[in-house]
Amino acid sequence: MTEARREHIALLTGQLAEARLARTMEEIGRDAFDWTIVEVGVKVAALMTEKIIRRRVALPEGITRVVLPGRCRADLAALSEHFAVPVERGPDEIVDLPRYFGRGMRPPDLSRHDLNIFAEITEASELSVAETVAKAHRLRAAGADVIDIGGLPDTPFPHLGETVRALKAEGFRVSVDSFNVDELRTGAEAGCDFLLSLNEETLPLAREFPAVVPVLVPLRQGDLDSLFRAAAQMDDWGLPYLADPILDPIHFGFTASLARYHAFRARSRRLGC
Repeated sequence: MTEARREHIALLTGQLAEARLARTMEEIGRDAFDWTIVEVGVKVAALMTEKIIRRRVALPEGITRVVLPGRCRADLAALSEHFAVPVERGPDEIVDLPRYFGRGMRPPDLSRHDLNIFAEITEASELSVAETVAKAHRLRAAGADVIDIGGLPDTPFPHLGETVRALKAEGFRVSVDSFNVDELRTGAEAGCDFLLSLNEETLPLAREFPAVVPVLVPLRQGDLDSLFRAAAQMDDWGLPYLADPILDPIHFGFTASLARYHAFRARSRRLGC
């Protein structure tokens, strides 16, 4: 009886994706099949065309199947005929290759990052304390570091303090997100960790609660001078803070807001902040 031929898959890719593709395939391993990565000589894999692949790719000996990136729109039938092996289109994203090859998806590792992920519960004022705590547990399981308790405009939040205390009792880091100074004070008195947000006019609240870290925002949208004045005052007081130039939605000033972030960071470095 002739032994079945072991499958050997060629994965075609571009320069930018090659290293990430290699890491993913090393994680998949070679138990079920052999594989070889073929860099086609283009930067972006999705821009490979049938003509480019025909002209530039010579498959290694023993290849039994070719997998193209999902966004490569080359003619599969024509390439299958050209290479004399099946050519198929893989997933759009490299991260989905384990599932594509029947290996399942590894649970994402959410433990290693050097930033704080804030997850907002915008409707907390309309939820019971128990419902908010239950949602906070789900958000923490999904990777959140800080539970952000949002307040809705013109909506009373009489159980805000109770909500913060309940979350702290469960071991959560908590921020209170409101432009209402009374709500921010209530959250700080209940033991929250962050206040969102303070500007140069509401900054004295930070001195009342020096253990709470405020997030500073401009007094008016886009006013970086205002944000710098607030940051300078916090520096003079020797208190910690986060500064937020405000990221606007796409199509509503997004690019300009990115430029503000860059300008703020550049100016902060010049001042030694």
